[in-house]
Amino acid sequence: MSTDPFRRLPAGRHPVNVAHLVLGVALLGLVGIWGLVQGDVVSLGSVRWLMPLPWVLAGLAGLLATTLGGRREARQDDRPRAE
Repeated sequence: MSTDPFRRLPAGRHPVNVAHLVLGVALLGLVGIWGLVQGDVVSLGSVRWLMPLPWVLAGLAGLLATTLGGRREARQDDRPRAE
């Protein structure tokens, strides 16, 4: 696996920053829960069950990005290079 930060990727592809992805998903989830509480869609008693949900979804997104991103890099490294 190449650690060169300036390596060329196919057009339209760029490496995913997993930390940004995980924190973005968590933030969107927390804002969504806040919106549900402010809109009186859920009661304050239900918040205790909803609060772990953004963290679980963010962790799942991070795991998927890590595993799927590793496969894509492995496929790209296996290709013969035309120089």
